[in-house]
Amino acid sequence: MKVIVTRPRAQAGPLVGRIEALGHEVVECPLIEIVHTSDEPIDCSGYDWAVVTSPNGADEVARRARNLPQVAAVGPGTAETLRGHGIEPAFVATVSTADALAAEFPQPAGRVLYLAAENSRRGPIDALEADFVPLYSTQLLSPPKPEGDVVVLASGSAARAYAWTGGDAPAISIGPETTKVARSVEIEVVAEAETHDLDGLVAAIAAYAR
Repeated sequence: MKVIVTRPRAQAGPLVGRIEALGHEVVECPLIEIVHTSDEPIDCSGYDWAVVTSPNGADEVARRARNLPQVAAVGPGTAETLRGHGIEPAFVATVSTADALAAEFPQPAGRVLYLAAENSRRGPIDALEADFVPLYSTQLLSPPKPEGDVVVLASGSAARAYAWTGGDAPAISIGPETTKVARSVEIEVVAEAETHDLDGLVAAIAAYAR
């Protein structure tokens, strides 16, 4: 089976390696470029919580944040990336959506700092009265349409970019937010990871292949 991965091997090494270990061929098709908003440190002093909503955000928090308070992660995938940087989240939403994070957030929340993409969905987080610092923006790339049997989507941005290429392979999604975006751009989602992290994504690929 040919599996399209929407990030270059340098960034998606663990996923690529595990797909190949299952016996599948990986088709690399980078669709998104991460553009950093700044290299300046972010001082989190005075906050009770820092909210992180994506693995890319987790990478930026590890690179730029100083004096981190308790950290809340939107789901297991973001938590996994934080732990890879030696940051243990104090709270992880059970479902990888901003709505679930806001609904489940420990109360009283105190002062909250929301660290996310420049164009991130902030509606549910508004209930926490959080201050917002944009960490990065995403630029969609336009490579030729990739050829494969299935595409792995780990973000809504990747889903939009894949649709923009004209790609029509069925998709395996990392979680409900990505699935929602994929279907909104008419991508057929044939499987969604039960746990919204690398392990869940690999398990979903294996199950689909069977």
